[in-house]
Amino acid sequence: MTELDAEQVLFANEAFCLAFTSKDADAMDVLRAKSAPLVCVHSGWHLLTGREEIVDSWRRILGNPQQPGIDFYDAEIHRHQGMALVTCYEELPGGVCLATNGFIEEDEQLRMVVHHSDACGNPPRR
Repeated sequence: MTELDAEQVLFANEAFCLAFTSKDADAMDVLRAKSAPLVCVHSGWHLLTGREEIVDSWRRILGNPQQPGIDFYDAEIHRHQGMALVTCYEELPGGVCLATNGFIEEDEQLRMVVHHSDACGNPPRR
């Protein structure tokens, strides 16, 4: 990936984070791949791979009025053939999760194909 590609990956990840913090399921859905296989693991949940079940899970999470705000920090890109993974920390009231967001190019746009988040026992200080 070129430096411009790295910037695009970080931009796509920031767009995901913004959609999450603003509880905008429609904006989040625009970022998700339409034809590539998807993987989603929310902390404490089972594996989700169907597009509809992933979209529904995010609508339930973001539509929950008790869903706390989340701060994201320390985003880092990990490059693989045809894919970029972004690891970052998600700070919630009462704990921190470590998340991995995977992006590929689909229809000339970066699209998310992987989201995995789980509790982090020893997060770095901000």
